[in-house]
Amino acid sequence: MPADTAPRPAPIDVPAPRLTPAPLPPVLAQRRPPSAPRRSWLRRWRWRLLAIVLASIAAGYAALPRILGPVVVPIPAVRGDLVASVVATGRVETPHRIAIASQVTGTIAGIPVAEGQEVEAGQLLVALSDTEARAAIAQAEAALAQASTRLDQIGSVGLPMAEEALAQNEANLANAERAFARASQLRASNAGTEAQLDEARRALLVAQALVRASRVQVAGLSPGGSDRVMADSQRAEAAAALEVARARLGYTRIRAPLAGTLIARNVEPGWVVQPGQALMQLSPRGPTQLVVQIDEKNLSRIARGQPALASADAFPDRRFAARLAYINPAVDPERASVEVKFDVAEPPDYLRQDMTVSVDIAV
Repeated sequence: MPADTAPRPAPIDVPAPRLTPAPLPPVLAQRRPPSAPRRSWLRRWRWRLLAIVLASIAAGYAALPRILGPVVVPIPAVRGDLVASVVATGRVETPHRIAIASQVTGTIAGIPVAEGQEVEAGQLLVALSDTEARAAIAQAEAALAQASTRLDQIGSVGLPMAEEALAQNEANLANAERAFARASQLRASNAGTEAQLDEARRALLVAQALVRASRVQVAGLSPGGSDRVMADSQRAEAAAALEVARARLGYTRIRAPLAGTLIARNVEPGWVVQPGQALMQLSPRGPTQLVVQIDEKNLSRIARGQPALASADAFPDRRFAARLAYINPAVDPERASVEVKFDVAEPPDYLRQDMTVSVDIAV
C-alpha cells in the first residue's frame, strides 16, 4: 500500500480549559457593588424621561384648540334698527384765519416768534427797521413846536403890540383932525395959506389910514381873527403830521390782532416787505370746526344739527363727537360735492390745524 494511503490515527478529544475571572481586589469589590450599573442608568434617564413627559403635555395643551376648534361665545339674536351713516373726509379749521401783513415798506429787523407758537393779542410778531420813521417823528415834532410858538407869540406879543399901535395911531389921528380944523379956519379967514391946508389934509388922511390898518391888524390877531385862525390851522396841521409820523412808527411793529396760533410764517429777518404782503397766518383762538366735502348724492340725507363721530387719521382709535352746523348752498361742479362744517364742542388736545379727519354722520 502506498504511503499516502496508510490509515491515520483517530483524533483525541481534549476538553478546552475554562477561564474563570480573577477575583477583584477587596478595595474594588467594595466600591462597585453588583447593582451599581443599573442604578447609574436609572439616574441618567430619569430627568430625560421627565422632560419628555412635560414637553408632551405642553404640546398637547397647545394643540388642544386646533383639535377641538375655537371657543365660540353665543350671542342671542335681538330685534333692532339699523343705523345708516354717511362717511366723508375733511380737515380741521377755525371759523376764520387772519393774514398778518405790513402796512408800510420796510426791512425786517427781527421776528421774535416761531411758526406754530401760541400768541396773545397785542404780542409783537414782526419788527421792521424804524430809523426813517423816528426821523419823521423828530421833524414833525419840530414843526409842531414852531407852529405852537407862532400861536403863542400872536397871543402874548403880536396882539398887545397891535393894540398899542392902534392906540398911538388913534392919538395921531386926533391931532391930525385938530390940525386940519385949525388950518381950515385960518384959510377961511385968509390967515393961512392953501399949502398949509393941504398939508393938514394930507396928515389927516395918513392918520386915518394908519388907524384903519391898526384896527385890521388887531382884529386879525384877536381870537377868531384871520391871523389867529391861520396860526391855529398851522399848529393843527403840524400836530396831525406828528400823529401820522407816530402811526408810521407804529406800523414798524406788527402785532397780533387776536390771540391764536401762528400756522404759517413766510418771511425771515433781513427781507424787504411791501404793503399788503402776507408775512404770517394766524389761526385765532376760538371754536374748532371740521370742514368736510360730501358727495352731492347724499345731500338729501343730511341736515343741520345731526350728530357725528369724527377721528383724525393720525389717531384713528380716538373718536370725538361733532355736530353738523353749516351746509354750503352751492355745489362744487368740478368735484360734485358740497362743503359742510361741523362744530366740535370739546376738541381733543391732539387736534391741529389742517389735520385730516374722517367724519361718520348718522343719518
